[in-house]
Parts: sequence; structure tokens; C-alpha cells
Amino acid sequence: MKTPHSSKPPRPNPQQAGEAEVGATERIAKRMARAGLCSRREAEAWILAGRVVVNGKKLDTPAHVVGPGDRIEVDGAPLPANERTRLWLLNKRSGHVTTNRDPEGRTTIFEKLPADLPRVLSIGRLDINTEGLLLLTNDGGLARALELPSTGWLRRYRVRAHGSVTQEQLDKLKDGIAVDGVLYGSIEAELERQQGSNVWLTFAMREGKNREVKNVLGALNLDVNRLIRISYGPFQLGDLANGEVREVRGRTLRDQLGAKLIAVSGANFDTPETPAAQKVAQPKGRKAPVLGRDGKPRKKIDPLSRLDTKPRQAEKPSGKGAGKKAVKSAGGRNSSQNAAKPARAGKPGGKPNRGPNADRRR
Repeated sequence: MKTPHSSKPPRPNPQQAGEAEVGATERIAKRMARAGLCSRREAEAWILAGRVVVNGKKLDTPAHVVGPGDRIEVDGAPLPANERTRLWLLNKRSGHVTTNRDPEGRTTIFEKLPADLPRVLSIGRLDINTEGLLLLTNDGGLARALELPSTGWLRRYRVRAHGSVTQEQLDKLKDGIAVDGVLYGSIEAELERQQGSNVWLTFAMREGKNREVKNVLGALNLDVNRLIRISYGPFQLGDLANGEVREVRGRTLRDQLGAKLIAVSGANFDTPETPAAQKVAQPKGRKAPVLGRDGKPRKKIDPLSRLDTKPRQAEKPSGKGAGKKAVKSAGGRNSSQNAAKPARAGKPGGKPNRGPNADRRR
């Protein structure tokens, strides 16, 4: 006779529990990343260096699971509370590297971000010469979820390449293509126009492997010389200026992610924004005011006023001896000298003298 199975419920997987429920047990590196302190990889290095203490015990391995009631300290200071999940859109400039530190000393995207932004992570990467839309977030769980191919978000690019191609050749990319032993999935490609020796294309894909666009077009004898990402899932580049950063409103972000992605990523929309975060956040379509040295907003100057070539009116001096002082106009000439010049003598009747040959020229 078989013994009945125990009625004790099975022990849940800590990693799955951490992803399924916000605030449940999760890896210590993941908790540190959610708090906006560092990335998961950096957290693991900090743990191995002995900088992290949980409930009074120094950790020596990143394979440690923590719960909501655990007391975590990093370098002797309590771990900050989890921040509210936020997302920014960045129009990346060409020539900037998508990394925190570059061993070659090249300019990174994080060096050019506004100083009032919190610590952020990039969702995916763009090559140094690729420009366009790049998503930034303060939530490591959201960044990881949106990078996965299983998320299935479509990424669109505008491509300029040297060479020529037909729409029939591009249509074959819908079935996928293998280049140098790497299999690339279905790609939607459309020929926009031929411009001299270059062609403009529109690419759409869901995988986003390393150098995918350049490798695929290279197989079609096309040399990419400009690559611009114009959308990532539901988020569009739109009118975002080159190098500009704009935050997505919390309600919009929650609607675009949906319940499934929020659950998988563990995004946190319940924590209220801190006063500093509220100050950084700007409504869509508005920019933060530019402050002067005195800390007050600068007055807006009409750019067309700088093209005005009319001399400015000089202010009348006041006080004793003011009439004797020469007042300079905007052109730099002495206005008192101009006023002292006598008018040219004219003929009777008040008409000016136009010279002896004036009547002949009529």
C-alpha cells in the first residue's frame, strides 16, 4: 500500500516568488538594484568585497535571499527604500557609448545626462555610431524584462546605406536570414527611396541582436552609414531633440506596460515619488526652466530680437552736467557730435541744395 503524499505545500522557488510578487523574497543583488544603489553585477561585487551586511551578518556570497523584514546595510548605512519605477526617453547622439565606464576614454551617455536625474540604467544598448531612441529606467527589474526577446516589443529603425537593393530582396528577410552562422529572426524591411548612391530603409525587428541591422544589410551588399532608432515598443522618438531627455508619466508607463509586464518585472508604482523626483518630473511637452546664477529662472529671449539691426535708443543721462556729457548710441558713435553738425544750407523756400547740376538731372 502506497503511503499518502504529505499535505505540506511545496516550497516555492525564491527567484520565482521574487518576480511574481513585489516585496516577496528575492536575491540580495536584485533588492539592491531595485533600491537604485547599483546594478546587479555591481551588487555582487560589493557583496564579495564584504560591504553588505544582512541582519548583522556580513555576506560572503551573492546567493542569498532576503525578505521584506530583513535589515540590510551597505557600507554601514541602511539600504534605501525601493524607489518608484520611472522611465525616461533619450535621443542618443552619435559618437556616445552606452556604458557606465569606457576603458578607451570615450564619451558615455551617462556623462551627458542632466545632473538632477537619479541613477538610471539603459534598457538595451545602441552602438557608438547608432543614434535615436534609448530607454532609461531606475528599475533594474524593468530593464531586464524589456530587454528579453520574449517580451516581443517591436523596434523600428531608419537606415541609410551605401549601395542598392530591391523591395523583393528585402521581403525575403521576413523568413529570417543566417549570417556567418548567426540566425536572425523575421525582419520587416521597406525601401523608402534611392538618394544618389545611398538608399533609405525602414527596419522593424523584435530580437535586437548585436549589430543585427549592419550584419543583415552587409549580407545584401549594403554598407550602413547612418542608423537611427525611431521606436521601442509603444514609445516613439517623435520630436525629441538630439541629446534631450524626457520622462514618461507614471500613468502612461503603467498603461503601456500592462499587468503582465508589471508582474514579471516587479515594477513598483505604489511608492510615492520623493520631493526630488517630483521636481525632476516634467509634464509631456514641457521642459524644466533654465536657472541663472542667482537660482532664479532666466527670462525668455525672443531669438528674432537678436536679428534686429536698428540702433537702440540711448537713455538720457540725469544729474548735474548731464547735458554736457556725450551719450553713445548702440552703434558706438557719439550722439552729441551728430547733433552738433549744422544742417546744409538750402535755397529759399526751405528746399535743400542738391548741387549745381540738380536741375539737369531731372
